[in-house]
Amino acid sequence: MRASKYKSDALASLHEFIADLHEADAVDKKTMRYFDENCLTPIHAFTATEIKTLREKEEVSQSIFARYLGVSKDAVSQWERGIKKPAGAALKLLSLIKYKGLASVA
Repeated sequence: MRASKYKSDALASLHEFIADLHEADAVDKKTMRYFDENCLTPIHAFTATEIKTLREKEEVSQSIFARYLGVSKDAVSQWERGIKKPAGAALKLLSLIKYKGLASVA
């Protein structure tokens, strides 16, 4: 799905168009940053409770959730207990799941 990292298909098309203009030096960096912030799915900083609630809402075990995220079951367990916090790509995937559901990262 093309729009998985975007808020919608329309914003995906708009962002790609502006990115092309930016590559052609027709749009400056400041404008590009504006479109990045407004078109891309926002990254949410999750609490331990939010991660567990998100997983339970999707009705999957920690092991299955971990496979979707490309991390270990232990990582998901540690996130849910507040021992560690997700970062980087895992945080982006969690945000996509929050806004679009588990199928968006399948």
